[in-house]
Amino acid sequence: QVQLVESGGGLVQAGGSLRLSCAASGSIFSINTMGWYRQAPGKQRELVSRISSGGSTNSADSVKGRFTISRDNAKNAVYLQMNSLKPEDTAVYYCNADIRQSYREGYFTHWGQGTQVTVSS
Repeated sequence: QVQLVESGGGLVQAGGSLRLSCAASGSIFSINTMGWYRQAPGKQRELVSRISSGGSTNSADSVKGRFTISRDNAKNAVYLQMNSLKPEDTAVYYCNADIRQSYREGYFTHWGQGTQVTVSS
């Protein structure tokens, strides 16, 4: 079994900052790409940022220059530093990781339970 547990969400005023954390645990052989997605009420889930095992990143245009994704491979963790937050960043943020549980298996995508981020104007 694999679990992804997020933390760090909350309520912040516009212009403020939050740091999200996500740690993967359980039966893990290796992790490829890790990322953050978000879903606002009435909207589809969208990619925020993702990072490869080698550290290559890509992010949505709406967060470039404000959000920074990073990871700690030794801790099976991924982080999202969110600065200059805007009300339109309000959403449930989900952690995601492509995990291989043994050398005999391929990579499967796992999701966390989500953490609420609310930005007030």
